[in-house]
Amino acid sequence: MKAGWLPKLLLSPSVLLVLVCVYGYIAYTVFLSFTTSQMLPSYHLNGWTNYHILLGLHNWWVSANNLAVFSVLYIVISLALGLGLAILIDQNIRGESAMRTIFLYPMALSFIVTGTAWKWMLDPGVGLQEIVRSMGWTSFTFDWITREHMSIYCIVIAAIWQSSGFVMAMFLAGLRGVDSEPINAARIDGAKTWQIYLYVIIPQLGPVLASAFVVLVTTAIKSYDLVVALTSGGPGNSSWLPSVFMYQYTFTRNEMGVGSASSVLMLLAVGVFVLPYLINEVKRVKNA
Repeated sequence: MKAGWLPKLLLSPSVLLVLVCVYGYIAYTVFLSFTTSQMLPSYHLNGWTNYHILLGLHNWWVSANNLAVFSVLYIVISLALGLGLAILIDQNIRGESAMRTIFLYPMALSFIVTGTAWKWMLDPGVGLQEIVRSMGWTSFTFDWITREHMSIYCIVIAAIWQSSGFVMAMFLAGLRGVDSEPINAARIDGAKTWQIYLYVIIPQLGPVLASAFVVLVTTAIKSYDLVVALTSGGPGNSSWLPSVFMYQYTFTRNEMGVGSASSVLMLLAVGVFVLPYLINEVKRVKNA
């Protein structure tokens, strides 16, 4: 009897905290999105008004468009670069451990540190542009961080640098777990190395690809600290993402109801990608 109750007793505080501090506050935010809350929470319901206001705001659509650009570039390039690095390291090259450490190092840093470092490097006055010009190439220009239509790409660059090593590690683990029998059969048939990877190995990495994709999607949707550290959402609001929009309207512009509505839409966006993945994983475990 004690053996049956002891694990439940030990886990109950954590379960209670998760229920209250995660799911409880999610439910509270959903409720606030249907109220007249402004600077402080209000309990007067106003239906879908906040959502209608939200969808009519130019700032929201700027944030949504930026998220689309950021997500596509960030996810596609991180997956491609991570897979390429994993295949490179999988060739049993010299210094494999050192290369793994170098590529994984950025993941050990917080997005605040990454944003601050890249803000310095991309600053036209002291960063890459100034360094290259000091070497004699005075016509060199790299001022994306100060240009409205290019600042979002600075965030893409920093995010890819931060995450591609993590994706590499996931793919490398998948490569080391691939069934060797089809590979040996392909080699006997005279297949070249690139053909083995393209037609035999990579198709077996579907679960790893799905896991990496979900991690990158959730990271893209909830990205906030990287944007704030790197561009502060500027110039103007040109590099706002929905998370920055939510913070600005909830805590700066005193539109808590609208900010809560944007949080709910972000949660739904995450759910669109995460829930099918979780359902598929549960089915796969049951069938295993």
